[in-house]
Formats: sequence, structure tokens, C-alpha cells
Amino acid sequence: MGVGVWDGPFYRVRRDGYEICFVPSAGEDLDAVCDIDMWVTFADGQRWSGSVCTLDEARRLMDRWQDTGENLGGRYFYGWDNLIVRDPGIPAMVHVIDHLVATGDYRSALRPLGLAED
Repeated sequence: MGVGVWDGPFYRVRRDGYEICFVPSAGEDLDAVCDIDMWVTFADGQRWSGSVCTLDEARRLMDRWQDTGENLGGRYFYGWDNLIVRDPGIPAMVHVIDHLVATGDYRSALRPLGLAED
């Protein structure tokens, strides 16, 4: 894949002026990830977090909730910092996050965490 580097349990993708840090499950295929937590840290230390989920994964969860009764029988899916993307895999997710940073839309799509701690 060649997009980022492993740092313990984290997969970090360095960009000019910011870094994206993903938290994949152990052994997860990074090209097939469909639901993952992440955060963006800017050079000034500001951090923004999100849970990235593919459209297919959201549909799969909602279908499961029809059986379990959760979320009104799967009639809704929400989260303060949920970012729904079309394509699976960290490279596809990085592409979307790069766009959000370039346009400034990360301020609406992600949750502010404040300054990174030393």
C-alpha cells in the first residue's frame, strides 16, 4: 500500500502540515477497512477525530439492527463524528480526509479534540 507507517497499534499517514492516525484492529487488511476510528493532528497541535465508516458497512449495521431492534429497528445511523465514505480501505479514506482538510470541511465532518498533549 505504501501510504503510511505503523507506530505500535496505530497506522500513521504523514502529510504536509498534518498527520492522519488510524486505529485498525490487529491483523486487519488496511485495503479493506470499512469501519475505523481516526484523528487528524495539525502542525500547530490541533486535533480532530472521526469514525470513518463505509456506506456498505452502515447498511450492514442497519440491517443487523432490524433483527436486534437497536436504533428503532435499524431505521437510523448517527454519530457526532461519523464520516460515511463510499469506498473501503485506508488509501480511499486518506483521499477523502485530504479533501476535507484542503477545503476546510474537516471542521464540520470531524470532532475537535483541542491541542495534542506532549
